[in-house]
Amino acid sequence: MLDSIPWNQFFLYVGISMLIAFLLALLLMIVAWRQVRTISVPPGAGFGETLAHTPFLVVVIIDLLDFALDVLAAPVTWVLLDRWGLAALRNVSALEALLPFTQPIPTMTISWIWVRLFGYEQGGKEKSPL
Repeated sequence: MLDSIPWNQFFLYVGISMLIAFLLALLLMIVAWRQVRTISVPPGAGFGETLAHTPFLVVVIIDLLDFALDVLAAPVTWVLLDRWGLAALRNVSALEALLPFTQPIPTMTISWIWVRLFGYEQGGKEKSPL
């Protein structure tokens, strides 16, 4: 059964998809740079609170880079998030980039939606991010 699958064609499609994701992420980084300059994340903010202040475009960029660069996305997103002042997102992003077979799953986007829908905990009390 595995012999009937055209593996070279499969890997070609995956490679093209990764290239498109990388180019799209680079294009979106230019747009997101302006959005990120205007946000102010409180000092000492945790993962959920930082996500609540983060524009949606940023988490999409992180997920696109994770898909496009596979494990090489960990250092790239680490530096990118550090430069953008979103240090609380670095550890989760790097861990997700290093876990095998999670690249197609948009983990940061799902987390961003979760925080927007259900809020985040701060000091033991549930607080709405909006």
